Amino acid sequence: MIKDYKTAVKNIRKQLKEYIVDNGIKALVVGISGGIDSALTVVLAKEVCDELGISLIGRSITIETNKPDEIQRAEAIGKNFTSDFKEVDLTDGFKLLATLVTEQENNQEADDINSKIRRGNIKARTRMVYLYDLASKKRGMVLSTDNYTELLLGFWTLHGDVGDYGMIQNLWKTEVYEMSRYLAENMDAAPKKALLDCVTAVATDGLGITNSDLDQIGADSYEEVDQILLKLFDPEALDEFEKHPVIQRKFKSEFKRNNPYNIPRSDITTEDY
Repeated sequence: MIKDYKTAVKNIRKQLKEYIVDNGIKALVVGISGGIDSALTVVLAKEVCDELGISLIGRSITIETNKPDEIQRAEAIGKNFTSDFKEVDLTDGFKLLATLVTEQENNQEADDINSKIRRGNIKARTRMVYLYDLASKKRGMVLSTDNYTELLLGFWTLHGDVGDYGMIQNLWKTEVYEMSRYLAENMDAAPKKALLDCVTAVATDGLGITNSDLDQIGADSYEEVDQILLKLFDPEALDEFEKHPVIQRKFKSEFKRNNPYNIPRSDITTEDY
């Protein structure tokens, strides 16, 4: 785990600045959910965008199941840290798209967890279409808001969550929380409150699948999740936890981390494979 957050923040911002300059990026676009991951992403990017004089564009994209407190937190982050923020309600567009692209049994959609996940995937992909179109318009790129814990758990939507550039993709979820607390220490009252409200909020994907992320993951806290996932790097300790829902989720989601899978050329051309 990170011990020196001052250095970590400095390095993240330095890397982002160099990437923007090297690739001629004119704007950064972020989907702001009201959760800690997108909040930290925006906070990290703000200083770099201010220094380079480019836009940091934040959009709170609500679709049917987003709760009022999530929307309020997203608005507070957007107004305190971005140069261009607004809320966009895509509920009508999502409902139309869901009707067009989903195959139903007996003309009815079962109210089960699988159906909720399917609808949640469509919501995530709808939001990403909006963000990428906006980035194209502004000659910018979409920032990813995923973290390392979610990567290992497969806790994201293929073709719906991953952006162009990930500042926190290799941070454990507990490090996301700690880095946010570190950054909040020297902030003025309003931005500090906006960020800390995201730190203390119940983590949810906003897709209406369950009441919280931890309900889906099968753990009581992200501290517990990260400590269990760390067993993956210790074969002896892993034996004891191999059947735990967190570890099982990691194993069962391997295909997502290998997406898209391409048959190796050697397997295609080798005789008697």
